[in-house]
Amino acid sequence: MKLLFDFLPIAIFFAVYHLSGDIITATMVLIPATLAQLGIVWWRQRRIEKMLLITSIIVIVSAGATIAFHNPAFIQWKPTVINALFGVAFLLSPLFGGQTLTQRMMGKAVSLPAATWRRLNLAWVLFFLAMAALNVYVFSYYDEATWVDFKLFGMLGLTLLFVVGQGLFLARHLSQSQSEEGS
Repeated sequence: MKLLFDFLPIAIFFAVYHLSGDIITATMVLIPATLAQLGIVWWRQRRIEKMLLITSIIVIVSAGATIAFHNPAFIQWKPTVINALFGVAFLLSPLFGGQTLTQRMMGKAVSLPAATWRRLNLAWVLFFLAMAALNVYVFSYYDEATWVDFKLFGMLGLTLLFVVGQGLFLARHLSQSQSEEGS
């Protein structure tokens, strides 16, 4: 459910783009949708996660630049910048505190060996960097409407597939560790 809520501003951007046929108009709606998302999160949790705050700032800055300069390149580069930053953050996370980001996020709920946490973290690094590169490929070689469709359906679909794959990976390792504990 959280993943779908995270994609809500993108879905609104998509809908406005397809209704108006104009990326600038869709981008104008993206800023208040992002601010509304932040407001809802704050209202429900009384805090905003760092990742959401960082991505929201990047959305607002890139959307603002797109509107100010009437240049869609700024908003098209946004997913690449965000995914690349996340990839680098996951890659460098063990240097700050010794644990991977995946372990910090899921370590209270899941117990895994350090090597498994590193493999899982590396998978996230590769996923984020691949998504960054794929976004550049799509907006460089396809038309604007295709990029908008990819932004919602392609990125959401690939993210859901990756999360399901991660779940299967974790389930396999959890069943192994539970059977080892039972022996």
